[in-house]
Amino acid sequence: MKKILIVGGVAGGATAATRLRRLNEKDNIIMFEKGKHISFANCGLPYHIGGVIHRREDLLLQTPESFRSRYNIDVRINSEVLSINPISKKISVKNLLTLEQYDETYDKLILAPGAAPIVPAMEGSTLDNVLTLRNIDDMDRIKQYINLNNAKSAAIVGGGFIGLEMAENLKKAGLKVSIIEMSKQLMAVLDPEMAEDVHRYIEQTGITLYLGNGLSKIEKNENKLKITLSNGTLEEDMLILAIGVRPETAFIKDSGLSLNERGGIIVNKYMQTSDPDIFAVGDAVQVNDFISGKPVMVPLAGPANKQARIAADNINGIPSEYKGSQGSAIIKIFDMTAAVTGLNEKTASSLNLNYDKIYLWLNDHAGYYPGSKPMSIKVIFDKENGKILGAQIVGFKGVDKRCDVLAVAIRAGMTAKELKELELCYSPPFSSAKDPVNMAAYVIENVMTGKIRNFHWHDVDSLPRDDSVILLDVREKLEYEEGHIEGFINIALDNLREAINGLDKKKTVYVNCHSGIRSYTAARILSQNGFNVFNLSGGYRLYKAARLRI
Repeated sequence: MKKILIVGGVAGGATAATRLRRLNEKDNIIMFEKGKHISFANCGLPYHIGGVIHRREDLLLQTPESFRSRYNIDVRINSEVLSINPISKKISVKNLLTLEQYDETYDKLILAPGAAPIVPAMEGSTLDNVLTLRNIDDMDRIKQYINLNNAKSAAIVGGGFIGLEMAENLKKAGLKVSIIEMSKQLMAVLDPEMAEDVHRYIEQTGITLYLGNGLSKIEKNENKLKITLSNGTLEEDMLILAIGVRPETAFIKDSGLSLNERGGIIVNKYMQTSDPDIFAVGDAVQVNDFISGKPVMVPLAGPANKQARIAADNINGIPSEYKGSQGSAIIKIFDMTAAVTGLNEKTASSLNLNYDKIYLWLNDHAGYYPGSKPMSIKVIFDKENGKILGAQIVGFKGVDKRCDVLAVAIRAGMTAKELKELELCYSPPFSSAKDPVNMAAYVIENVMTGKIRNFHWHDVDSLPRDDSVILLDVREKLEYEEGHIEGFINIALDNLREAINGLDKKKTVYVNCHSGIRSYTAARILSQNGFNVFNLSGGYRLYKAARLRI
């Protein structure tokens, strides 16, 4: 019989505990949680604030009593672990209700302390209407402040997942909402041009964006807050800090365990720390990126659950490895969906990878079936072998399943050639006979085989504007007149074959349309008639969107 201690609950700790019990009925398992709740749906907290999840108790997944009765696990809430002594194999614990301190020995130890919201060290950050969201108590405080103070407006600092989910749900709760983000874009996991669809949609919901604008000062102004930004001031009833998170590992620092510069716990593929009897899982651990192999910290529930299972397996002698995180994530923003998996271009570029990219703008299902809406898709791939390295999709329905397929493709090491062969479910309400995933593979294959050569939105302004090139827009005349790229002449695709003899084959042709589909056809016509031609991937739509704020 082993004595196993677990520090922290929620996704990592609770999953590890139940897996341990299922594997071994005799082990003595004790869990310690600093807060009042051992297992709750932290990803659901914003949706209770917004009234989407009506019953608070639906977020409470397990209680100490249910853990004991069902799993025979000793759960100690309101118990803060103060330190670890790996040499004597004991931890020091403080009961936050009685203030009693005591030691507990272990054979194996699992650390799942999670990460805490970052609160800037500035005056005003501790005011009662400056709040963060991590747990049930935080959720209760936000709801209570809104109700007791009849709050009508809120500003959110941070444009990541928590910030955007809070913005949506505070808006649904009836508040006027603003988002303050120091970067020039929301959702840092997206590349800037892909984030622009998110920006425009959020502004259409009535939420105000302050991008490229940092928080400088917080002051109390009667019952309101005066919020000073690097450019301008706001007056709001409340402020939500969603800047990011930091590993909650202060109690580990004197233990001798290896930590990174951010305080993240360094683990191996078995989820072991530098001490083989101590394991760590969840938001506080440093793992490897699945694609690049570089160290990363990925505070997501999915990886935390997988890591917890792996740690429990290895403690019980079942060989199990964590093969890395690829950062698959998704967010709902009102009716819009944004999803990512694998590397974004910013990361691929920083790693000096030999990559290329394609953009598509395709309907989520057959265009003739009512209700179809376009998705903006970006796929990053290895130029040498066509392996999928990353994907970003922004749209409405159908985003989740396409990104999930691409996530599987990355995990399986699939190339575009293999991706195009996937037989995916089709019916007009759900997809097209040529699914967007297959279409992405077709486009990548065309690029790799030289059937098309692309240029991109960020290349447009540096194109020659002289007699050495033909800049060609193949949209219809009305589309062209409503807006076009400076210097591009208009010949509609359907008229191109008639006009082709009037074009000089000695000149390089750069062709664009709305989304890149018609211009691809034009490029094939031109190349087969002896022209040196390049197609604008993503088309005028992407170029126009990307240039709004970038």
